[in-house]
Amino acid sequence: MIGLWIFIAVLVLLVFNMISIYNGLIRLKNQVENGWSQIDVQLKRRHDLIPNLVETAKGYMKHERGTLEGITEARSRAMGAGSVGEKAVAEKGLSSAMSKFFLVVENYPDLKANQNFLAVQEELSSTENKIAFARQNYNDQVLFFNNKIEMFPSNIMAGMFNFSKAEFFELEDAAEKEVPKVDFS
Repeated sequence: MIGLWIFIAVLVLLVFNMISIYNGLIRLKNQVENGWSQIDVQLKRRHDLIPNLVETAKGYMKHERGTLEGITEARSRAMGAGSVGEKAVAEKGLSSAMSKFFLVVENYPDLKANQNFLAVQEELSSTENKIAFARQNYNDQVLFFNNKIEMFPSNIMAGMFNFSKAEFFELEDAAEKEVPKVDFS
């Protein structure tokens, strides 16, 4: 009789442990999804600011039509990207187009002095910082989730309920990952 009670107690503990592991996996999965939605919100804000920046610059940059069209096309690709990997590639293209745009802006002192342009540029800069923070938070959540999926005993539950690893939001260009070389000679 005592053996039966011990077996039932072990079985109950095992069930509670399985429930706890499953709930932990769900919590981490939801945190990953929340982290991604925070990135998405900031990317949408960025996408909404870009047309204002382009419209403000159009009057000054009549000879830079290709640059302005490049930003518009890159924005469209970024807005249409689906998966995390596709978004990362599209956003990298948009960042590249924006960098080229800001290099060209240096040739237009009147545009750089325009209050509307400066206000939109400041908003965009603030948004870029928020995107960077949201990306870091998302990647942290992905790390926790992926670790939980791969570690014993939660990997058993993850396999039983088809949890799959989440994708990091990473830089694709190896050159961007390298430490910049500084030379003061």
